[in-house]
Amino acid sequence: MTSTTANPRTFTIAGDLPVVRLGFGAMQLPGPWVWGYPADPENATLVLRRALELGVNFIDTADAYGPHVNEEQIRAALHPYPEDLVIATKAGFLRPSRTEWTVLGTPAYLRQCVEMSLRRLGVERIDLMQLHRIDEHVPLADQVGELSALRDEGKIRHIGLSEVTVEQLRQAEQIVPIATVQNLYNLTDRSAEALLDYCEANGIGFIPWYPLATGTLAENDGPLAATAARLGATPAQVALAWLLRRSPVMLPIPGTSKVAHLEANQAAAELDLSDEEFAALSALHP
Repeated sequence: MTSTTANPRTFTIAGDLPVVRLGFGAMQLPGPWVWGYPADPENATLVLRRALELGVNFIDTADAYGPHVNEEQIRAALHPYPEDLVIATKAGFLRPSRTEWTVLGTPAYLRQCVEMSLRRLGVERIDLMQLHRIDEHVPLADQVGELSALRDEGKIRHIGLSEVTVEQLRQAEQIVPIATVQNLYNLTDRSAEALLDYCEANGIGFIPWYPLATGTLAENDGPLAATAARLGATPAQVALAWLLRRSPVMLPIPGTSKVAHLEANQAAAELDLSDEEFAALSALHP
C-alpha cells in the first residue's frame, strides 16, 4: 500500500474536470430503502444547497436511487447548476421493488437510462456516466461500447465503471478511456487495493463507496474512537481523512440526509494526518 505525504485538495477527472476531493453521495436523500420520496421533501434541498455552500462541487447519484427520485431532487435543489459543479450519475440497474436491484446492461436499456437522466437532471451532457454494474449476461464490449457511442454523440462527457476488477477495467480501456471507478473501499475493507493502485498509477479517479462502512467507523466506541479523541475530531472525520491521505486519486463521497452530519463530514478535509497517524490507522485492519 502506498501513500502520499501531500494531501491535494482537488483532483482533475480525465484531465479536464477539476473537483474538490471530498464530494457528496446523494443516495440517502430519497425515502427508506432508497425508494420513493422522503417524508420531508424539503430536507433534500437544504442538504444539497448546504453541500455547495461548504465547497462541494462533486455530487454522485444514480437513476436507480428512488428510482429516479434522486436525480429529480438534485435538479429541483440546484438547477441552474454552478459552472464548476460536476454531477456523476449511473445506469444499469432496474428497481422492480424496494428490495430488488436487478442488473440490466443491454445497449438499448443503457441508452434509455442516459436519455432519461439527461432529462431529469436538466442537462445536455452528463459529466460522468458510470456503468453501475457489469451485466454478466451481456458482452462487456456491448455495454461499454454503447456508452462510448453516447459519448461520441455528445451526451456523455466521461465514462466511469463501478464494482470492477483490474482486468475488467483494462478490457474497458481498450474500448474507451475510463475516467473513474467506484468500488467498495474503506479503512476496514481494502479488497479493492490492487484496483486503487492501478488507478493511481494511471491517473484514474477512485470513488470509494461505503467509506464509513455504513456508520461502523463513525461510532463513538468504535475502532477509531481513541485516535479521534487524540486529534480532537470525530471517528467519521478520521476515517475520511485516512481515505484522503491514502491516495491523491481518492474521491470519497460520504452521504447523509442530515445537514449536521454533512458539515461534520466535510470538516474532515481539514484534518491532516501525520505519517505516524496514517501508519497506525493503516495497521488497524491490514
